[in-house]
Amino acid sequence: MAAARDVVHALADAGLTVATGESLTADLLAARLADVPGASAVLHGGVVAYQNAVKTGLLGVPEDLLARVGAVDADVARRMALGARAALGADVGVATTGVAGPEPHQGQPVGTVWLGLAVPDADANALDVLGGERDGAATAILLRLDGDRAAIREATVAAALQALTRLLAGRGADLCRKLGHGERLVTAELIDPAGLVVGQQQAQRSLGPATGRGRRRRGRGRVG
Repeated sequence: MAAARDVVHALADAGLTVATGESLTADLLAARLADVPGASAVLHGGVVAYQNAVKTGLLGVPEDLLARVGAVDADVARRMALGARAALGADVGVATTGVAGPEPHQGQPVGTVWLGLAVPDADANALDVLGGERDGAATAILLRLDGDRAAIREATVAAALQALTRLLAGRGADLCRKLGHGERLVTAELIDPAGLVVGQQQAQRSLGPATGRGRRRRGRGRVG
């Protein structure tokens, strides 16, 4: 709940909206965001694209791409995220596709998951903070997860929320200059290119235009 709350609040602070396109998680990510009071201000909706026909018909994933590489693929994840963003009119699109088990699927082992994230063209460079395989204004992040079906689906949702947190923190400086707020401390969990949490960083972002006095300085050890 805390991770979802942080994402919802960060989106609201940024004036951004989000939409999901979910395969293996089947709307768990959208539901987790909707659990947060006030989520209606930022969550446009979600598409459960369990079948390839839905990925094609609602999210715009090319049928020939799915026939060639299968559903568990970086390009498919990117296309799903782009499609969710376009279909639901959101600023940010997030997609999940992978193998929750108990059996391998389309030659991919259980626990293989791709996250897709798509943003406006103007924010495309902010995706670089996530690593992964970026193509234009969308990127795909590979996860290798352990556990049973339920655990893999839950871990996928957690990784997606972590990726959103880091993406929003990464674009915070530009956003803050536009909004003209004060200063705040942004905490973001780090994700390596394989999608695993590797640590935590705190980044102080300037949320206001520069003044003659420069940025307000914090005393050592202060966090607010």
